[in-house]
Amino acid sequence: MTLPETVFPLLGDISTLDGVGEKLAQKLAPLIGGRRICDLLFHKPLRWTDRRPVEALSELIPDETQTVCASVQNFSGAARGSKLQKVRLADETGFLTLVFFNANTGYLQKQFPVGRRVAVSGLVEDFHGQRQMTHPEYVLPAEEIGSIPPIEPVYPLTAGITNKRLHGFILQALACLPDLPEWISESLLKSRGWPGFEASLRLIHQPETMDPDALSLAGERLAYDEALARALTFRLQRNAVRKGKTIELVAPDDFQDRFEHALPYAPTHAQVRAMGEIAADLADPKPMQRMLQGDVGSGKTTVAAFACALAVKAGAQVAIMAPTEVLARQLFSSIRDIVSPLGCSIACLTGGTKAAERRSIMDSIESGALDILCGTHALFQDRIVFDRLGFVVIDEQHRFGVNDRARLAQKGVSPHLLIMSATPIPRSLAMTIHGDVDLSILDEKPVGRLPVETRTIPDGRLEDVINAVGRAIRGGEQVFWVCPRVEDDEDGSAAISRHAMLDELYEEPVGLVHGKLSSAAKDAALEAFRRGDTSVLVATTVIEVGVDVPGATIIVIESAERFGLAQLHQLRGRVGRGSKKSFCLLVYTPPLGETAKKRLDTLRQSNDGFYIAEVDFNLRGPGDILGLAQSGVPSFRFLDLSKHQGLLATSQKDATLQLPEGATLSSEQIALLSLLGPEGGQPKV
Repeated sequence: MTLPETVFPLLGDISTLDGVGEKLAQKLAPLIGGRRICDLLFHKPLRWTDRRPVEALSELIPDETQTVCASVQNFSGAARGSKLQKVRLADETGFLTLVFFNANTGYLQKQFPVGRRVAVSGLVEDFHGQRQMTHPEYVLPAEEIGSIPPIEPVYPLTAGITNKRLHGFILQALACLPDLPEWISESLLKSRGWPGFEASLRLIHQPETMDPDALSLAGERLAYDEALARALTFRLQRNAVRKGKTIELVAPDDFQDRFEHALPYAPTHAQVRAMGEIAADLADPKPMQRMLQGDVGSGKTTVAAFACALAVKAGAQVAIMAPTEVLARQLFSSIRDIVSPLGCSIACLTGGTKAAERRSIMDSIESGALDILCGTHALFQDRIVFDRLGFVVIDEQHRFGVNDRARLAQKGVSPHLLIMSATPIPRSLAMTIHGDVDLSILDEKPVGRLPVETRTIPDGRLEDVINAVGRAIRGGEQVFWVCPRVEDDEDGSAAISRHAMLDELYEEPVGLVHGKLSSAAKDAALEAFRRGDTSVLVATTVIEVGVDVPGATIIVIESAERFGLAQLHQLRGRVGRGSKKSFCLLVYTPPLGETAKKRLDTLRQSNDGFYIAEVDFNLRGPGDILGLAQSGVPSFRFLDLSKHQGLLATSQKDATLQLPEGATLSSEQIALLSLLGPEGGQPKV
């Protein structure tokens, strides 16, 4: 892909700017998101300060940043032992005191000789009825007042970099701004009232007037550019995948009806809809790229089993990958129960599979005798050879990297891909994270599934909780007990100390699992609890996703106010998977702040993961929603996911129109992606 020459000046290194150099460039790079000159231009101001001069000292307003010209009436050096120095300015309307701490007396005297008329700019304060300004941000001879920016952008900063200095670098970057091609249609610009790309950048960094509406439109325009760049990148990725040819997996016309009737329960409307979407994709000669997203207990496994059975009946082999041995075995067991009666053979291969069984499975999958292979990363091994791999299912996909998925897909010829996630997220975030895949959402719970009753309990009543759990486990029930930390606590709420306490109190066996254990030890503890060998499992959030123990009817979450809302919902999803009434006990330390109270009240009132995700989004903004920071939630420069959701939807539609399958990028689109693309550079296509 050839970049247009017009963008070259903006791709230069910031160390080439006057006053930057290599050492400062290294310091600036993390702040501005890169080392390119355009990264400086895309460093968005937090706000703008109006520094247009007022006419007289009497017009100064306390608690506002203002600029004024006046004459030096008096300089008061620091008294012995004092660190305070004052300069008194005056005009015909009044006085202003400038206050300095620990300043060099000789330097101040040179700046403020009595009688000189000076321009100063800073925050005006009211001190005992008198106006004062502490450490003015600008001090200049009055005739140079024009060098104070009338409207000054205020930027996010880092230690050792002042706003004035950073703004100077950005003004240098603006001087490098070439005549760039416009990549938005004239009709869209007119309908939105947006300025051009160059004009938008100049406006946010060097405004001449304080016009909030104009600044907002410029920011919105640049946010759309960023959304469009991301949407086009996703479109490129999608088109690249769709160029490949794969096996058309077409089942008999009545297969879905027969599958649904064979189930021991009636599928939900959402499951039926998702199965239809997947069946249509599998019948296409272009590889399916679809995500199945559903709340805990929404029936994703049933839909996945349908897709696996369809693929097998259409003549393909299937690979199913899960991130841990426990989850792989759970998935294997659940899918086997559904597909085996349909004549599909299935096996499970993990790191713990014994050598003889491993050899048998590998021989069967290579010969084509085995239809479905479920496993962990063990499926990546070069020794695992499929005869006709046509369909890949990946569970809890955010715990695998893109390369992991690619390695498994390479064992077939552009196989269809279904990725599953039990993490409900707002649709605005779904578009930014999963823009290169189609989305099927399971937003219903199976008929008859009992909602989990959630109660909030102050930690002063912990003894009541301990007694209630004791009664439950004596009655044959199982209990998760979640702690916020592994160890090093003061109140006994860490996992290791709580396990020691409960193990001593209860006659029934108490297990322990946390992130500091080895993978084998964690799997062993989870498996023992799943089998019923332990009655209580004390755990940290390692049990947050995927662990399926139908016998567990109670989950206790200590210090619940420390957890995120959606994380609490995921933890609650570990119970309520059987036929018995289940409970989630949120133990908190009072008093609760407003946000913590809102989180716990929302969880107590609703079991709807998508609603909870929206509340969480509104409470916390687009940061680490659902703990997904490590899983691809992007960091945007101009786009604010809390208010620009409409721009995301518009950009998705526009990208589809601008880049249909088989189309190539225009020079304008290449320029856009090279500057604002998600990878911060030329897209890798």
